[in-house]
Amino acid sequence: MSKISPLLLLAALLLGGCASNNVDDQVEQETNEPNIDPFEPVNRVFWTFNWDYLDKYILRPVAIGYTTYTPDPVRKGLLNAAVNLEEPASVVSNLLQGKPKGSAVSLGRFVLNSTVGLLGTIDVAKRVGWERQEEELGETFGVWGIGTGPFLMLPGFGPTDIRSLAGDTLDSTYFPLSELNIYVSVIRVGIKALEARAALVDQEQLLNNSLDPYALIREIYFQDLEFKVKDGNVEIPEDELELDDEFDEYLEDL
Repeated sequence: MSKISPLLLLAALLLGGCASNNVDDQVEQETNEPNIDPFEPVNRVFWTFNWDYLDKYILRPVAIGYTTYTPDPVRKGLLNAAVNLEEPASVVSNLLQGKPKGSAVSLGRFVLNSTVGLLGTIDVAKRVGWERQEEELGETFGVWGIGTGPFLMLPGFGPTDIRSLAGDTLDSTYFPLSELNIYVSVIRVGIKALEARAALVDQEQLLNNSLDPYALIREIYFQDLEFKVKDGNVEIPEDELELDDEFDEYLEDL
């Protein structure tokens, strides 16, 4: 067993050519589901809508504008506050996964950052050595051996699966997320979405150069999901270990 980052998994896929049939085989192996994408025709339509229209004309320009013109301290504070609201969900999921220490740290982070950290805008807990122990209920279901169910590409939201969708829905019932009005909820989700989209700008060309961007996104999604469920301890085939060296050489040439 070895730890591997989603970035390396992405590189392995791209360096490996990302043939569509190989992607399907890998996804089936990772999820233990014989047909992980039964709604593929509809999913592809939503993918086209998301990537070619919604992202191109709205999300990407807004994300670039937000990160360009919003002062870094303000961006960091808003993102910290948005993430802090998710700590109670991590308290529960860590406990359900048999990680009492992680649960205690998440609880301590929420209390400290919500008070001394001015409603979570300042990550005081990190400064005292309490790193975030992020866990979600969907990942907990995965730890328990529950399958992902079908892959879904939701219009306006992107890739997900039945297990994660159910977990996210239940996670939103915890305090304080359950107490937020619709406007604050939209702002919270929007801040996270803009930061996440801005972080992907440098990787856009990799996606654009793919023979099948939809299949690539689906594979990356499940690789990342497996990475989270197994806390980074995923098995790496010998050929992908060789790609690790190729990726290092690729980075050195940049």
